[in-house]
Amino acid sequence: MDIHPTAGRPLSDTEAAAEAERILTAAYRPVQRIPTSFRDDTPLPAYGDAPPVHQDDKRIVPAWAAGIAVASIGVGAGVTGIGCGAWLVLQGLASVTLTSVLMGTLPFAALAMAATAIGGAISKVRSTVTKNMHVYQGSVTQNTRVNNTSTQRGMFSRTRNDVR
Repeated sequence: MDIHPTAGRPLSDTEAAAEAERILTAAYRPVQRIPTSFRDDTPLPAYGDAPPVHQDDKRIVPAWAAGIAVASIGVGAGVTGIGCGAWLVLQGLASVTLTSVLMGTLPFAALAMAATAIGGAISKVRSTVTKNMHVYQGSVTQNTRVNNTSTQRGMFSRTRNDVR
């Protein structure tokens, strides 16, 4: 015999059956589903644009949290790309041979040699031109007096040399 929770007395067979039916009905009641899409059944106009229809915003995640999630996915993808690039570079460095180093530096050595040759030629041209151009006329005075001024403030110092 069952005891009714509110009455405190034993239930009759019909009351127990009704209570069992109520409990089973409540337990196996279909779950009410919330629609995840919106369908507008209003008829469309014969021509022109359709009028706007209000659609409720039912987002579960706040906008700031979605922004942080997207940013973290972007940062993760970027770091993964950097890691893959570093792995490829290190794999290439691990298989370095003398021949590959020589072939890789050959263009730079050729450019350096060409720059040295051009610089040497320019230096030779300038030295021949300037030797004949220095013709001094007039008196020459040599002063050996040097005026030194030094100031120190904290960790900075300044020295000024004036030749007169």
